[in-house]
Amino acid sequence: MFDTLTNKLNDVFRGLRGRGKISEGNVGEVMREIRTALLEADVNLDVARAFCDEVQQKAIGAEVIKTLKPADVMVKLVYDELVQIMGPVDPRIPFITPGPTVLLMAGLQGSGKTTTCGKMAKLLVSRAKRPLLVAADLKRPAAIDQLEVLGQQVGVPVYVERGHQNAVKVCRNGIIEARKTDRDVVILDSAGRLAIDDDLMDEIAKVAEATNPQQIYLVLDAMTGQDAVHTAKVFNERLELDGIILTKFDSDTRGGAALSVKRVTGKPIKFIGVGEKLDALEEFHPERIAGRILGMGDILSLVEQAQKQYDQEEAAHLEAKMASGKFTLDDFLVQIRKMKEMGSMKDLLKKIPGMADMVGDQEIDETEIVRFEAAIQSMTLQERANPKLIDTSRRRRIARGAGVDPADVSQLVKQFEPMRNMMKMMSGQGFMQRLKMGTQFSKMMAGGGMPKFKSNTTATKRVLSKKDKRKRRRR
Repeated sequence: MFDTLTNKLNDVFRGLRGRGKISEGNVGEVMREIRTALLEADVNLDVARAFCDEVQQKAIGAEVIKTLKPADVMVKLVYDELVQIMGPVDPRIPFITPGPTVLLMAGLQGSGKTTTCGKMAKLLVSRAKRPLLVAADLKRPAAIDQLEVLGQQVGVPVYVERGHQNAVKVCRNGIIEARKTDRDVVILDSAGRLAIDDDLMDEIAKVAEATNPQQIYLVLDAMTGQDAVHTAKVFNERLELDGIILTKFDSDTRGGAALSVKRVTGKPIKFIGVGEKLDALEEFHPERIAGRILGMGDILSLVEQAQKQYDQEEAAHLEAKMASGKFTLDDFLVQIRKMKEMGSMKDLLKKIPGMADMVGDQEIDETEIVRFEAAIQSMTLQERANPKLIDTSRRRRIARGAGVDPADVSQLVKQFEPMRNMMKMMSGQGFMQRLKMGTQFSKMMAGGGMPKFKSNTTATKRVLSKKDKRKRRRR
């Protein structure tokens, strides 16, 4: 989301580093460049002005012009102000006893509200809660069916009343049903509209008054930019929101809504949707987002993503294999698949400190990973366990099966040994040392240390032996 803003800010700070000491006038020049970058990222004009004024005053107050490394001081000041305009945020849900705790989801059509209800249910189940979804979006014909499908996918019951248009009654009855069936959280999926109108606001206000929810969340589409901020302002005037859920946070939008909505409405973003999968709902942490914007990485979110893919027993088993040096290509194949489930390689790399600037705007060909998998799958179990067995004839056979070049298979085998040694060393290190070595490993991966596989068609043609060609000619 923040790629463009990150690149522009990095350019500004790189220019500062080249100057050594700077003057008070130069600080003003830098802040004009930062304001331009914020406006191009679709940040609200008043928010961008206030942000830059605040940073400039602090920069002069901190005597940034007298420091030997003004760029580092400016980065810290910008980071602190980014955290300030997006926070503070407490994403915890105040569960009540006795329950059920009621969560009301509001928003326009197309914002991802119903899908977010399913994601919230999935998140609550992972936290040992027993949610009930209530289908109170009676205006959109497919909304009830969609919620029922989502409920089946996450293993959560859905309360449905068909045949009438009284959303307040449905929500009340849903809460009664939750008490009867011992569900401790109720998620109300209210009706949306294509635009804000009086009917929508009256209905959602009546639902809130009748159900007295513990949290009212407004679901906003990050791709709508400043329109999302305006929508939040109008909803908050009628509903007294507790927080905002920003969807499509993994899109290529400019990010202005994320940086503007708290300052304009006074309501914090509490959760973000980071993908289409039902487990792609994360708590919003301003300090982590500020780190991403400034190219500092986000190692805590990366660790949390990894924890979703590994249980403790699995992680301990992997650690033992790495420590003993018995990590095989089969094990590596398993890790590749888990890494794919965590998201795109580019997004993962950017969360590693120091990698965002290196990755930049360059595209990472995810199909390389598919061909990487194919090469390993074309090997026998013995070859995966002991790649040293792979001689010329085996290399050709593997390449033929995977549709890659034999030279690529050779490079894969050569690179695996130092990679295994690095993993063995990482397994015995403390967290910070392991992170440092992991960054080196990631740089090797991103910088072309692993083979760049040829396209299947070209590779297949190149690996055909003379015997195969003769057979083709006879045919």
